[in-house]
Amino acid sequence: MQPLALAGLFAQVARVERVRAAAALGFAFGLGWFGSGLWWVFVSMHIYGQMAAPLAAAATAAFVALLALFPAAGLGVAAVLACAPVPRLLAALPAGWAAAEWLRGTVFTGFPWLASGYAHSDGPLAGFAPVAGVYGMTLLAAIVAAALASIATLPRTRTAALALFLAAAILVTGMWLAQRDWTQPVGAPLRVRLVQGNVAQDEKFGPEALSRTHALYLDLLQRPGTFELAVLPESVYPVPLNQLPQTVARDLLSFVEQRKAALVFGIFVQEPPARWFNSAVAIAPDRDGVQRYSKRHLVPFGEFIPPGFRWFVELMTIPIGDQQRGPRHQPPFELAGQRIAVNICYEDLFGAEIIDAWHDPARAPTVLLNLSNLGWFGETIALPQHLQISRLRALETGRPMLRATNTGATAIIDARGRVRALLPFATAGVLDGEIQAHTGQTPYVRYGDVPALAALTMLGVLAVACRRRAPQPAPQGAP
Repeated sequence: MQPLALAGLFAQVARVERVRAAAALGFAFGLGWFGSGLWWVFVSMHIYGQMAAPLAAAATAAFVALLALFPAAGLGVAAVLACAPVPRLLAALPAGWAAAEWLRGTVFTGFPWLASGYAHSDGPLAGFAPVAGVYGMTLLAAIVAAALASIATLPRTRTAALALFLAAAILVTGMWLAQRDWTQPVGAPLRVRLVQGNVAQDEKFGPEALSRTHALYLDLLQRPGTFELAVLPESVYPVPLNQLPQTVARDLLSFVEQRKAALVFGIFVQEPPARWFNSAVAIAPDRDGVQRYSKRHLVPFGEFIPPGFRWFVELMTIPIGDQQRGPRHQPPFELAGQRIAVNICYEDLFGAEIIDAWHDPARAPTVLLNLSNLGWFGETIALPQHLQISRLRALETGRPMLRATNTGATAIIDARGRVRALLPFATAGVLDGEIQAHTGQTPYVRYGDVPALAALTMLGVLAVACRRRAPQPAPQGAP
């Protein structure tokens, strides 16, 4: 559906003459795209943030309109770069679209949720994920869409036929790449237990929340089964680590010793003076002390307050809403014979940051682990969307991804991005299974988004070159 929808948009933009009209079409498309895909932010602000419904609706609409400015800008710039139909359609529009998507995921800390490349996690273009990442897939999907649009815009021309041949070649190449193994299995399969507590967000910080939460998770952890690694979700306990009651800490340590299994759980860490970190802590039976990872890419308004917006955040009741960023380079956890690169919730939207875990080649991760709490968004489409995002990170890196969440999607994803096991959303339970760790580097781990950015830049330059070579209209009245 995504290439067909984009092809319809490109066919319309290719026909308009005014730059403003091209930008307006992109803005209208963006309103429908983000309005239908991101409406769940209203749930977080109104239901759980307790913001008045009219104000939350207005804030959601403003957020959607802000995001719609990116496709508007991309198509408007494309119309400026190339005025002739052929270079505009086949070069400028794909380049402008992909550039706008990359900028949306980068500027103002970035919000790449719903990047159009994610629509192809199960299609022929998925083979390009380990090579060029989600933005490379976005560009290639835009080229395919432009080729489809040429059927309506450039009927019965040699250019349209060549464009369709190019689209077919891209799809066939993607299917061929999908058969290639960029990384290799290492070690024996890792047996894991992923725990999903389904604790309602409005009950998480209430009276007696700590005792209820601990009793729930301890019961789930201690269910029969054999595993080497157990994982609890993001911010599983509603107090910072240094205020965790001794009885809770003793229970967790006893579990690790009795089951001879490593344990990872999400919790806040408070450092003076009043510095809060959203962290993951690991305890292993064969290692002294704890290992810690602190979230480095925070969510605006939910985890940090952008300058000038404190008044807006104070309209909601979001606990610990002004946090600190963790360091860029944090070593993977060494647990159960594997090196496990942790990311927390929103962070796995940023593929270029995930591959920072390969900073030290000698300690390159063999498994990815995401701890999340999407309880802020209820049982909405945000949960399967986030699962799809994690699948792309597995494809890009050639690493399995484990997901331990509060309400969903708790899942085991293999190194090819396939979901091997999944807990039902909004239920309490444990997911036991095995995952095969991998080693080696994909091209994306090595080069990141550079190939995708280079390709879209070349298309933009080609569009400008075609514009300069196009014949100029003769002055009015000239022979």
